[in-house]
Amino acid sequence: MTTRLHTPPVLMLAAAVALVLTGCGADSDAAGTSGAAGADDSLAAVQEAGTIVVGTEGTYRPFSFHEDGSGDLTGYDVEVITAVAKELGVTATFEETQWDAIFAGLTSGRFDVIANQVTTTPERTAAYTFSAPYTFSRGVVVVPADDTTITSFDSLAGMTTAQSLTSNWYTLAQDAGATVQGVEGWAQAVALVEQGRVDATINDELTFLDYAQNNDAAGLKVAATTDDESESAFAFAQGSSALATAVDEALATLAADGTLAEISDTYFGADVSVSR
Repeated sequence: MTTRLHTPPVLMLAAAVALVLTGCGADSDAAGTSGAAGADDSLAAVQEAGTIVVGTEGTYRPFSFHEDGSGDLTGYDVEVITAVAKELGVTATFEETQWDAIFAGLTSGRFDVIANQVTTTPERTAAYTFSAPYTFSRGVVVVPADDTTITSFDSLAGMTTAQSLTSNWYTLAQDAGATVQGVEGWAQAVALVEQGRVDATINDELTFLDYAQNNDAAGLKVAATTDDESESAFAFAQGSSALATAVDEALATLAADGTLAEISDTYFGADVSVSR
């Protein structure tokens, strides 16, 4: 899979605007507020409704997907927001939508929150209210396990990497001086590395961890990581601070009791809920 970092494509994202919270158990008359003008009853509305309505794709493995294509909705983000809802004393109800329409759904009041690996960016934080991050990831250089020549991004100079031509990893590889062989995505890129037809591929750490969790990755290793770390968080309507604060408190509880680490280990074999 090629990580969108949800700035489709990758590790992540775009879009923005304020909002009116309607449906989801609340009558709304200003972006991110309901009830009396200027009052933030985002949390009270969810509590009164007894449910938090969650916007998610349902096709974004391993974060939000249907097992075998038709089973129950599951995934890392689905399990985390479900655990958060339980801490809030409400039920998580999921509304599946395509990524291109997901922020419009939040803006129109169709959702209370987006749980879909939304990477926080300056543009997004100016337009939406975000929870504390619950996913951290870096870019990684993946090479054959027996390779000793690539130990940093600088050592990619003169090497060949396999990259999707529309990803930010393509630019990173070029900037490092690599010759880039274009591929459709991660599956093709990692196959070329395993076959020895390219020297390396750069991708999101979560992509590699997910692959290693579900495939035999003994012939691969991470040779280098980026200094920058992306953070993904739950997105709310601008001004929904009461709900976001309650979610932050729930996330802190779930981190302290080991729930986040357990969910993370299930999907990635590592704790991606904390900065590394």
